[in-house]
Amino acid sequence: MPSVIRQIPLASATHHHSHDFHQIVITMCGSSEFEIEGLGGRVNAFSGCIVPANHEHYYSGHGHNRQLIFDLPEDAPALTGENRELVALFDAPRFFGLDNALRHYLAFMESELAQGVDTSANSFQQDRLAATLLGSLKARLGSAINPNQRRLDLTRINRFIRQHLAEELRVADLARLVCLSEAHFSDCFRAQTGLSPWQYVKRQRLNAARQLILQSRLPLTDIALQTGFSNQSALSHAFRRNYGLSPRKLRQGDVSPVAIGTLNSSLGSLAGH
Repeated sequence: MPSVIRQIPLASATHHHSHDFHQIVITMCGSSEFEIEGLGGRVNAFSGCIVPANHEHYYSGHGHNRQLIFDLPEDAPALTGENRELVALFDAPRFFGLDNALRHYLAFMESELAQGVDTSANSFQQDRLAATLLGSLKARLGSAINPNQRRLDLTRINRFIRQHLAEELRVADLARLVCLSEAHFSDCFRAQTGLSPWQYVKRQRLNAARQLILQSRLPLTDIALQTGFSNQSALSHAFRRNYGLSPRKLRQGDVSPVAIGTLNSSLGSLAGH
């Protein structure tokens, strides 16, 4: 299937979904909020995010905004054949900013779209436009640096995550903490922990939420906000997806011993990092 490039505003109400194709969303004006599997925050103009296929994400717009969205099926020409290496961009969610060169390219792309490029099934003009952008992003976000060259101070990173759990928290924030580029930090982090930074932060959020659910009587809405989830629904979805039970059932004790053992084992694996 060919790729699709479209421009839309996002409503102020928060929505969420997942889909079986990859997606890149770039905020062209105004700002938006994106949370992908528990990681994210505000996306300002000329910044964007990479949404891998089948990743639940929450999103909303702020005021007047315009988003440039790339819908990229895995079998699209932009990700297959001579472009097959570009699919590596979607190994994990990430956020990025656009430099001047990419801003100029997007202006050109918008001009092409405004002229009404052929979008018929046998035309791959949008894939050609998308592939150029993907190649440029991969060159900027990828890294050939050996990830084993440096050990990260996980104690310091853990402390920072705990202190900012309720706030916007991006991979760039963690990378800045240890004075590395986002791409280099991600490579080092995965090599050292076996997890991507967003997976690690998500586990920290879930672990903190679990402790509050079991040890306090705070409403689930408050717990969700204190642990960095956009709302109670996002927290509940993350719990069910990862552990097969809802926060409410955990609090009520309506959980089988097998489920509790699985939950403790999953969350307890954090202690090894």
